[in-house]
Amino acid sequence: MRNKLIYILLIILTLLFSCNSSGNKTKQDMVFITGGSFQMGDTFNDGDADIDEVPVHTVSVNSFVMSKYEVTQKEFESYMNYNPSDFKGHNLPVTNLDWLEVMKFCNKKSESEGLTPCYKIDGWDNTICNFESDGYRLPTEAEWEYAAKGGEKGSIYKYAGSNDVESVAWYQKNSNGTTHNVGTKKPNELGIYDMNGNVSEWCWDAYKIDYYKNSPSDNPHGPAFKGKPVRRGGSWINNRWNVRTTTRLTWWASSKSPFLGFRIVRSTK
Repeated sequence: MRNKLIYILLIILTLLFSCNSSGNKTKQDMVFITGGSFQMGDTFNDGDADIDEVPVHTVSVNSFVMSKYEVTQKEFESYMNYNPSDFKGHNLPVTNLDWLEVMKFCNKKSESEGLTPCYKIDGWDNTICNFESDGYRLPTEAEWEYAAKGGEKGSIYKYAGSNDVESVAWYQKNSNGTTHNVGTKKPNELGIYDMNGNVSEWCWDAYKIDYYKNSPSDNPHGPAFKGKPVRRGGSWINNRWNVRTTTRLTWWASSKSPFLGFRIVRSTK
């Protein structure tokens, strides 16, 4: 009888572990992205480009690693001990974070893994990023677009991995007015999910409408910060035009929103 009870208990524990671990994307998978050159901006010439997406220009980025998924609520809460998101769910992307909160998460995650934090945080205008550090950080706008376009494996798609927005993005037409679990749409060529739709993603760069006219060609980090960082990818609330890989959006650094989250990268030697 005792052996039978032990056996039943083991079965229950196994089932509980399976339920808790299935579909859990809180431990970030990082994708290595080989650096290279690409055409940044809207290359389609089909009338969709906004004035801040041109001129198309050649940009080179170093190799880096990027999170396969947008940072989830469970991962964020495991480091920060709070969850500000409106739509709650372990595998939903974390939202309602200002720009500096994201950097605090990056530093804390870096420290917990024995990595050197990238950010020296000193308010909106004086925060510094050390791109030589091996810790976690936000992608630059160029890194984000290079990854969204598939890196060196990339093809000319309007969305990350496809010309069919429905297959890769949760956006205004199919989202039912909410975020969705990360990784439930088709990934792009690099195996990265949700680079279009679901939540718009903070980048490091400050936004400047005509930045492409004078952007450096080698690892651009954006203009001097003026309070409004770039956000990329569009979200569940945006139409198909605003979730293209080349669409440039912005938001006040101090603002928080249920349609704005982030993913993380690391520099590599």
